Amino acid sequence: MTGNATALSDKQSSAPAVGTKSSVSQRIHGLMTEMWKYRLSYAFIFPFMAMFIIFILIPVVAGVLLSFTYFNAFDFPTWRGWLNYQNLFSQDVVFLQHVLPNSFKFAVFVGPVGYILAFLLAWLISQLPSTLRTWYALAMYAPSLSAGVAMTVVWTVMFTGDRSGYINSFLLKWGIIDKPVYLLIDQDYLLNIMIVISIWSSMGIGFLAILAGILNVDKQLYEAGKIDGISSRLQEVWYITVPMMKPQMMFAAIMSIVHTIKSGGIGVQLSGSNPTPNYAGQLLLDHISDYGFIRFELGYASAISIFVLLLCYVLSKFFGFLFAPKEDE
Repeated sequence: MTGNATALSDKQSSAPAVGTKSSVSQRIHGLMTEMWKYRLSYAFIFPFMAMFIIFILIPVVAGVLLSFTYFNAFDFPTWRGWLNYQNLFSQDVVFLQHVLPNSFKFAVFVGPVGYILAFLLAWLISQLPSTLRTWYALAMYAPSLSAGVAMTVVWTVMFTGDRSGYINSFLLKWGIIDKPVYLLIDQDYLLNIMIVISIWSSMGIGFLAILAGILNVDKQLYEAGKIDGISSRLQEVWYITVPMMKPQMMFAAIMSIVHTIKSGGIGVQLSGSNPTPNYAGQLLLDHISDYGFIRFELGYASAISIFVLLLCYVLSKFFGFLFAPKEDE
């Protein structure tokens, strides 16, 4: 009698496990059935998903893993844990004394100033007739189409440190200076020149998004605003234009962040050396290139890259919260 009770209890205790396995198999079978049902849709998204996984997801995951290792591109990576991040914020003097301050100054000027100029120029162009609007929009957008090397060649002619440079030639002609100034290798001028060039080339996709948003605002809203007491163009922009194009403003803000961080290599191109003279124009991307492709400390370079990735993510979330339409609007 006792043996039968024991066997019965064992059978009952094993029943949930069997039921769990059966439930999992049923869920998998149901998922595969659903996927087969919509196989044509999955076939359409497969190319994008494949490219996303190969060129974005896998590199990001590999970068995260490498950031916890020491890797010199020749030997197999060795695990270091959080040591790369600890060194970045406690031992890397160049990063703390030069790269972070330079990047902060560069971002403060290039990001907001370029963003505000993009909005102002887009608004001014939107007031022009359609034919002129097209040509002016193309003129503003053209610098962002230039490759970094081509753009650097144009501006190097302006700031080159001899009498053939346009800036030096003008200053010498008018007696402002007595001898040419080596602007591109002088630590007092290099970062400021980088800021000017980056602002000049900042009218990219974000500028086109803002222009499209302004042109798509319903004209009847402006007429209704005049009836409600709006009497100036500035009030129209503040109370009608900006609230009606928050998605475009958010997109332009994110593109401004990307452009600001992507412009990091311009100092190396202008000065012709990495690191830049006295680290005067050393930005985050230059620091990554220095450790990744000159010193071959790829694990440490990956840690800096992850820091930049997290910084972009935080800023994107901030601008998303700032410009995203609210539920009560």
